Formats: sequence, structure tokens, C-alpha cells
Amino acid sequence: MGGRNVLKIIVRFRSIILRTTRRLGWLPPTLARLCLGLVFFNSGWGKLHGLPEVIEYFRSLGIPAPEIQAPLAAGTEFICGLMLLLGLFTRVATVPLMVTMIVAILTAKKDEIEGISSLFTFIEYLYILLLVYLAVGGPGPLAFDRVLVKWLPAGDEDGPESSVRMAHHVRTA
Repeated sequence: MGGRNVLKIIVRFRSIILRTTRRLGWLPPTLARLCLGLVFFNSGWGKLHGLPEVIEYFRSLGIPAPEIQAPLAAGTEFICGLMLLLGLFTRVATVPLMVTMIVAILTAKKDEIEGISSLFTFIEYLYILLLVYLAVGGPGPLAFDRVLVKWLPAGDEDGPESSVRMAHHVRTA
């Protein structure tokens, strides 16, 4: 088997991989959205049904006005988690969830922060990265956002098409 044959096999294999990944491009944002949506929906549901304990936990962390902050955090996780599950105003839903995760790191995890590198060990950091991915890239094609984009003013899209148009604009500019 000569060098040319090996090169042909590599090129053919690369072509197969590229075709496959192009067809599956819808999968990463959809899975990220559904997984995060389920995590936050369940977390919010649990907090809402155990609110007295959550209030006490927030109080122990020194969070001001825990009677207000605990239901706010629980409601944010529940409602925005549901929005992610449905793919409904996905980009909007990511912002309060990012804020909630930043607050969680700065309060519940503050004693574990020894430097920037310690942030990489927190699951909340991973959630923030995935939320940024959804905020920038959109919800994927299997989302209510895709249906709603038809009724939004031009340039005000929240669906996957807006990301494609923006990426195309950047490449052609």
C-alpha cells in the first residue's frame, strides 16, 4: 500500500466525517438545550417544593433577603428551565440562568475558589459555558423559537436561522 493510497483513504475518510457532521449539526444545540432545560426545570421544581429549606440554606450563606431570593432563584430555574425544554425564547432564558449560576458560584462555592483555575471544577461553570453556547448559537431547529421567528420583525430573530445569517454575514464581510 503506497503513500498515495493512504492519502486517498484519509481524504475519503475526511469527506465521510464532514458529510456526517454537517447532517448532525442540529444535534449539539438541541441536546445542550434539552439537557440544561431538564437540569434547571428539575432544580427549580425541587427548590419550589422545599422552599423553607432553601430559604434557610440561603440564610446560612449570608444571602440578603433569603425570603425573596430563594423563591426568585427557584422560579427562575423552573420557568427558564421550562423555556429551554420547549425552545421558547431560548436566548432570553439563558441570561437569568447565567446570573443565577454566577450568584451560586459567588455564594455557595466562594470558599472553594482558590483562583481562576478552580472555577473549571464547578458544574455551574459548565452550565454557564453551555448557556453561552445557546445564547450565541440559538436553540437548534427543534424548538418553538423556529416557529416564532416567522412573526418577529426582521433582524430580531431568536431562532437558529439568525445564527446562520449572522455567520454568513461575518464570512462574506
